[in-house]
Amino acid sequence: MDLKFNNSRKYISISVSSKAQTMSPHIKSIDDIVVLGINLSKFNKATQFFICVTGVFVFYLIYGYLQELIFSVEGFKPFGWYLTLVQFGFYSIFGLIELQLIQDKRRRIPGKTYMIIAFLTVGTMGLSNTSLGYLNYPTQVIFKCCKLIPVMLGGVFIQGKRYNIADVSAAVCMSLGLIWFTLADSTVAPNFNLTGVVLISLALCADAVIGNVQEKAMKMHNASNSEMVLYSYSIGFVYILLGLTCTTGLSPAVAFCSKHPVQTYGYAFLFSLTGYFGISFVLALIKIFGALLAVTVTTGRKAMTIVLSFIFFAKPFTFQYVWSGLVVVLGIFLNVYSKNMDKIKLPSLHSLLNRKLEDGKTRTLAQTV
Repeated sequence: MDLKFNNSRKYISISVSSKAQTMSPHIKSIDDIVVLGINLSKFNKATQFFICVTGVFVFYLIYGYLQELIFSVEGFKPFGWYLTLVQFGFYSIFGLIELQLIQDKRRRIPGKTYMIIAFLTVGTMGLSNTSLGYLNYPTQVIFKCCKLIPVMLGGVFIQGKRYNIADVSAAVCMSLGLIWFTLADSTVAPNFNLTGVVLISLALCADAVIGNVQEKAMKMHNASNSEMVLYSYSIGFVYILLGLTCTTGLSPAVAFCSKHPVQTYGYAFLFSLTGYFGISFVLALIKIFGALLAVTVTTGRKAMTIVLSFIFFAKPFTFQYVWSGLVVVLGIFLNVYSKNMDKIKLPSLHSLLNRKLEDGKTRTLAQTV
């Protein structure tokens, strides 16, 4: 930034370079979109889309595989909160490293706000990880696809919002799909436990709140992604550490993981690293192509995660999983359509009837001629 002073006119001219240097290295500037050292701005739209989608699928599929692999270690299921502690520690380190790569290292968001965000983040990820001790991984993923339900309930009861028919239909489809999927899981899964449903439902509620809080804080204070990651996860690390210490849950977890360092700490490092990299490609996908396409890609990724879970990890299967999953996908489509009605033009029933009548008239005229 250059400052120019003119005594005769008594004004200050401030010129700011077009290349912003203070943004997160996930997305460096408006013109340059750099992800993991790859400058996507040098490629055409088709190549950009291919790179982003490949990054999302590769990193998040590995992320999901490692998460289920860790919980498949015999005896690890009671230590979901300790896994979250380790994950928060790695995320804090990654955020600190990323923050060192940008010029502006100041904390912009107030500490009180970060304490609230950290608490919600602990609830989202801790409850989600712990639920895997009670649920099949595909059931957990299906629940995570249905964040719209607690968002709508909160909007109705807290803010008095009203939703259109598409949103209501989406919530109904997701609810029916979840009930059907959960009933199927309780029928065929030998380790099904209702506690897992309660845990993942609470995680969804926290996740529904945290998105609004994070978005408001980042827009109000113009904070970077790396700052948000560093402070929210480091404060959350302290929360979980205190909680595990007070409940005497730390010593058994440390003793177990010390006996299986590769299957616990090694997998947890890769699990955290792939999750962190996956976020960067999702951010780039949203910035280049918009939230609509990003939601479509991430939904496809979750569907692929469920398929791979049944392929790589032995578990009971029933076709009720397929039908209930399709109902949930329909609900997701209706939710996306509701938010993008101006971009997605579906033919109305009236236009379909008119087109049918016109086709009939044309066919009759052709036969007459």
